[in-house]
Amino acid sequence: MKIVDSTNRRAVAALLSATRIRDRATETRASVIVERVRKSGDAALVKYARELDGLKGGIEVPRDEWVEQAKTLAPAVRAAIKRAAANIRTVAKAQVPKGWRKHVGAGISVEQRVIPLARVGCYVPAGRYPLPSSLLMTAIPARAAGVPEVIVACPRPDAAVFAAALEAGVDRLFQVGGAHAIAAMAYGTRTVPRVDKIVGPGNRWVAAAKSLVSTDCGIDFYAGPTEILIVTATGSAAAIAADLIAQAEHDPDARAVFMTSNRRLAEQVAHEVAAQMPDTGPALQSLERHGGIIICRTMSEAIELANEAASEHLVVGTEALAKRVRNAGAVFVGEWTAQVAGDYAIGSNHVLPTAGAARYRGGLNAADFVKLVSVQRMTKQGLQRIAKTVTTLARAEGLEGHARSIELRINQ
Repeated sequence: MKIVDSTNRRAVAALLSATRIRDRATETRASVIVERVRKSGDAALVKYARELDGLKGGIEVPRDEWVEQAKTLAPAVRAAIKRAAANIRTVAKAQVPKGWRKHVGAGISVEQRVIPLARVGCYVPAGRYPLPSSLLMTAIPARAAGVPEVIVACPRPDAAVFAAALEAGVDRLFQVGGAHAIAAMAYGTRTVPRVDKIVGPGNRWVAAAKSLVSTDCGIDFYAGPTEILIVTATGSAAAIAADLIAQAEHDPDARAVFMTSNRRLAEQVAHEVAAQMPDTGPALQSLERHGGIIICRTMSEAIELANEAASEHLVVGTEALAKRVRNAGAVFVGEWTAQVAGDYAIGSNHVLPTAGAARYRGGLNAADFVKLVSVQRMTKQGLQRIAKTVTTLARAEGLEGHARSIELRINQ
């Protein structure tokens, strides 16, 4: 891995760039797919699924097939799915917002009502391999929030995905993927029901389609290539290198960066990355293009750069550094808190904001699956108490009709 000094601002910016790179060609082609599925429904969906996903049977996989396929899964994998699901469920239940009712003043009250979305669509990628962990991370929080219907789209589901669907309480599963799956869930077809919100990671086609449908259907966030930023002056060089490679193996466009004030540790990590690099897979390409080590003058400088980067995954060596984090999709503290464990079984969510979006939001959680609706109540005395405040502000904004709607009531 290349090693640069923090004083080399151009090199640092290249490694930590949080700018979303627009793929205009993909967006243009995805828009055609989305519009055709929107207009033609199942006919377009099946056409694209056969051409792009290799679909052989029907769009929907019957539940009895999930059960039969799940039985073929190795018992150890089924047990791991169950344990991971339990941890994710525990965390998700704690994330559900609470309703409340407050008396603002005599005769005036405001209630916050927590209402689950009616139907949610979870996208489960299946690039090199289907990802049952992504199904657990999206469907379980939806169920914990009280969503009555959860559907899944996965282009090539396998036994592990079916087992995860059963464990997470999924209602329906469709073997379609890409932009056409996103369009089907956003607008509905004869077979695929329209959802209120689409969540889950995916490739550039999925990301482009989610952006395109976001004006008509809720989405979690735009998800670009994965990112990891490790910030520490101590720890095992071998473990740090392993974490960088683990994240880099997701995608040739993945970004994996180590920042430290310890030059000796930086050199050791670079050596370990070279020693551990696999012969195949995208990790080598990812680290050559987007990976690197930044040697900072102090760890304070390192954590400030980390906050500017707003990385998807941020690993920090100490609690003191963790307290200074403002921007990160998820934070992992200490050398034993392996980021990969968060991908599967710690219980926190691995569906996280990328490309700098961690500046304004965290990862997917149960609160993403509910609406907070305010309910207001007033008595006549309550209205009289605030009437002057309302009419004065209304007339200050030039809205005479607003003011009169209050005065009409209190003067009756």
